[in-house]
Formats: sequence, structure tokens, C-alpha cells
Amino acid sequence: MARPRLPIGTHGEIRCYPAANGKWRAVTLYRDYDGVTRPVERTGATRAKATTKLKEALRDRGRIDASAEITQDTTFKAVAELWFADIDAEVQSGKKSPNTGSQYRDRLDQQIIPALGELRMSEVTVSRVDRVVKDTVEKNGNAVAKMTRTVLSGVLGLATRHDAFDSNPVRDVRRIESDSNPARALELKQAQELRAFIAADPKAVARDLVDFTDMMLATGFRIGETAGIVWDAVDLDAATVEVRAIVIRVRGVGLVLKPKPKSKSGYRTVELPSWAVAMLRRRRPANPAPGEPIFPAPMGGLRDPSNTNADLKEVFTAAGYAWVTSHVYRKTVASMMDDAGLSARAAADQLGHAKVSMTQDNYFKRKVAKTGAAKVLEPIAVTEHTDRSTFDA
Repeated sequence: MARPRLPIGTHGEIRCYPAANGKWRAVTLYRDYDGVTRPVERTGATRAKATTKLKEALRDRGRIDASAEITQDTTFKAVAELWFADIDAEVQSGKKSPNTGSQYRDRLDQQIIPALGELRMSEVTVSRVDRVVKDTVEKNGNAVAKMTRTVLSGVLGLATRHDAFDSNPVRDVRRIESDSNPARALELKQAQELRAFIAADPKAVARDLVDFTDMMLATGFRIGETAGIVWDAVDLDAATVEVRAIVIRVRGVGLVLKPKPKSKSGYRTVELPSWAVAMLRRRRPANPAPGEPIFPAPMGGLRDPSNTNADLKEVFTAAGYAWVTSHVYRKTVASMMDDAGLSARAAADQLGHAKVSMTQDNYFKRKVAKTGAAKVLEPIAVTEHTDRSTFDA
């Protein structure tokens, strides 16, 4: 006799298995409200933690009717949870970064649901949504506001597809001005001076920032990319280094080495200057493990990009370069490539940008425009021999 199907909204037996990384996987089958039975799993440091996380996920999943009709009477919070359930599924399947899922969840919990959660779809107007975006700009800045707008568009786009709106209200919400400032980079003398200060600073030495910043300046890598470099990604004979993964912090898990950079163009192999190769040869242990990070945290384990960023800010300020951030190192690499006559395409490949326009607009300095216009416009001026009496008449 065939096993009876699970009732809608229920799950089967939870099974736990040890994972290859020393953690545990808790797995079960859940019959969603569309009638389809799907596997659901979560991981944890122990069997108990994995089971608890899975039960929490099943609890949250049970609150959401994946096939429920969204109407004008549906609350914003209910639609938001439906939308985020799809985002979470993409994170679990690897289609979206855990970091993206975490940031979207933060925007929902911190800016959007507190402001709109109890409203019904019929009460969600362009003006109310616009007010949320405006308030976020004022309180949290443009970057957070842009992501808030993106999440709002996703949630209300789902409601629009269910005919709760004729068009997505976010379409008519104000656009957010870019915070982009003219690219400021270190000049060669400044880069040399800052590098010398870091090498002599006791705190920078103790925090292992000397070689770390050298690697950033030698490559233009982001903090997470530099922290994620492992020994088997470096070829010292060929003087190259490959970006394979980045270090990110995942909520409820901690620091992880995510084997998928920001975009496809993020996977790249770049050449190293000789001084960076010499630094790596000096740093290389006798028999490094293939997946061992080159720049671990001072106390061991993966280096936290957020903590490293704070440490760098402290060192830069002490050196008299309070305006410098880790991103200035990337702009310095791009600027020096530009000054040397290398193409924007080459700089984009070095920095891992998918679009050359990103590199040109945000990483190259404005130069004196040698357009040829000056020569063409020379005849406009009145010469010394012009008889001005004709004008006076």
C-alpha cells in the first residue's frame, strides 16, 4: 500500500546527517500549500542546533500560504513574507548570496515592515511608500534607501502580479540621487608614504595589516576578496593570483568563505608586481594546506572584513590619511593604470567590474579634455588688426 501523502502544511520525520565541514544537516520533507512536497534542510554546528534551525524554518514556512491569493485586503506584512520566502529559497539553492538575503531581511525588519506592515494593500499608496524611502534617506543614507526601494519594489511587484494593483506603486516613487563623488585616489608619493607608515606602525603589525594592505594595493582587490585568497590560488612562479571566493558573514552561521564573488567578472586571475610576489614568498609556510587563507585573522580563522575595515580606518587616521578607505586602494590601482595609458577594459578586468562604464564613471579621474576644440575655436577671437570703428558706427 502506498504511503499516505503528508497533509498540507505539515512535514515528515526530521533526519540529521554529519556534513563534510564538521557541521550537521537536518533534513525533512514539507508539503507546501500548493500541494507539492519539497525537501527542506538547515545546517548547524551541532545536531541540536541544526534541528532547531530547521524547526524554525518550518514554522515560518507554515505561516506562508504559497498559493494564497493576494487581494487588496491582504496585509503588507503577509505579502512581504511571501516575497521573502522566494528570496530565502534562492539563497538556500545558491542562486542568491546569503549576504543579499540577510540585507533584504534587514531592510524588511528595520525600515519597511515597521512603517507599512499592518496596512492592507488597498491602503498602500505611492505617497506612503515614498515617505518610507524619504525617511530612510534622512535617517540611514542613500545606500540603505536604495536597497529599501529595491525590496519595496519586489514586495509590491508580487502584489501587482496578483492584481492587487494596476501598476507597481514603487514605479512612481522618487529616484534616489547617487552618492558618487569624484574618484579620489592616492598619488604615487602618498601611496609610498602611507605604505611606509603602516609598515612601521605597531598596531598595524600586530593586526597583520602590513601584508594585507600591500596585497590590496598590489591588486585592487576588495577586503572580502583579499581575506578570501587561499594558497592554492597563488602561482608565485607565474606571479599571479586568482579570486575564487570572498569572506562574508552569514547570520546565524558566522564567517564563511563564499565560493562565488560579486559577479561572474569577479572570478579573475591578475598579475602581481614583484614586490607583492616577494612578500608572498616570505609569508608562505613550508607546506600550506590548499584551502588555507593567506591572510587569516590574527587569532586564527577567517578574517572578518568588517573588523578589518575598522582597523584600517584607525591606521589611516593615525597616518594622517583620514579620508582614505579601503576603496581608495581600488581607485588608486585604477588611477595608476589610467595614467599609464592602459584601457578602461583592462582596469575593469583588474577590479572585477562587469561593465567598463562602472570603472570609467567611478574609478577614473577626470583629465584635461584634449578634444581639439581649442584649436577649432581660435578664429572666434577678434585679432589685433580688426577695425573696431565698424562696431562703434
